[in-house]
Amino acid sequence: MAGVTNVAFRALCREQERERMGTVAGLYVCEMITARALVERNEKTMSMVEFADDEDPRSMQLYTTDPEWTYRAARMIADEGMADHIDMNFGCPVPKVTRKGGGSALPYKRRLFGNIVDAAVRGVADAGRSAEIPVTVKFRVGIDDQNKTHLDAGRIAADNGAVAVALHARTASQRYSGQADWMEISNLKNHMVDSGFGEIPVLGNGDIFAAGDARRMMDETGCDGVVVGRGCLGRPWLFAELSAELQGREVPTPPTLTEVADIILRHTELMAYYGGEGFACRDIRKHIGWYLRGYPAGGELRANLAKVTSVESLKELLAPLHDGSVAGSLPIDADGPRGRQGSPGKVVLPDGWLDDPEDEAVPEGADLMHSGG
Repeated sequence: MAGVTNVAFRALCREQERERMGTVAGLYVCEMITARALVERNEKTMSMVEFADDEDPRSMQLYTTDPEWTYRAARMIADEGMADHIDMNFGCPVPKVTRKGGGSALPYKRRLFGNIVDAAVRGVADAGRSAEIPVTVKFRVGIDDQNKTHLDAGRIAADNGAVAVALHARTASQRYSGQADWMEISNLKNHMVDSGFGEIPVLGNGDIFAAGDARRMMDETGCDGVVVGRGCLGRPWLFAELSAELQGREVPTPPTLTEVADIILRHTELMAYYGGEGFACRDIRKHIGWYLRGYPAGGELRANLAKVTSVESLKELLAPLHDGSVAGSLPIDADGPRGRQGSPGKVVLPDGWLDDPEDEAVPEGADLMHSGG
């Protein structure tokens, strides 16, 4: 969710949940942050770890391939009070990450994976904050169908101090295509119980685009909760719907097109507050298609919104949605996949990566990236 779950979008999601449910129950995780870049205080990275004043808990997502940088990053987070939760992400499948041995390629190296989780947990503990800053770990089913790693990864993460694990039920080779195999979430849950880690929550991820999807995943797999990624693109109100569904309350009605127009404007204003008007108007363009999916907004309006250059011009473009014939329209068939989909493909790996799963050598160059994808 790099480039999406910044401080402005997280604030918007919390606002939507509070307005529709009266409280905030979701945990909103920041964009993926590279451990080494954090320790070196890279300027862009430091801007990405900004949290709103009322954001509680503050959850930081780390991308890492090296135990040393992991330890230093976790210790820095704890010492400086930068966050209340560390989520380690080993799920990214994009080639620029896996070709360096990072993301969803890394759990194949079992000892290295364990060393990294241990380093994060030790970093927090050595700062005297282990009771206050939990470490959780997210990963995929594996590299491909021939190299599944999720069962080992769950057990190893728990054995090294992770307090919860999350599984995106696709392999790296699937990327975001096809359907997630929720049965693998059930397999992981059962494996954790059989391995003596039944007390460790297992969270499921993959193809949750509506509140009913979350309930169905939990019922079918026995997982303890859900993680949402692409499902919230253009749907910051989804978390209110999930909260209602999982609490057995009435799920709120989706917003009308007029309400969506107000949400788009609010999103832009929040981005302008945190990053400036120029950034906000450029960044909101990629969200427009997601927001308007299923609504009768018309091609001309969509095209004009995708070229917006100021908050005032945005207001002018959205104005007709408040008093036109389509103002009260609800979405039709809008709960399907959004964002990345694409096709499956061979995973790009470092030379010899699959030769020895017990090799704990740190992959060269992967820690220099300033984004986990």
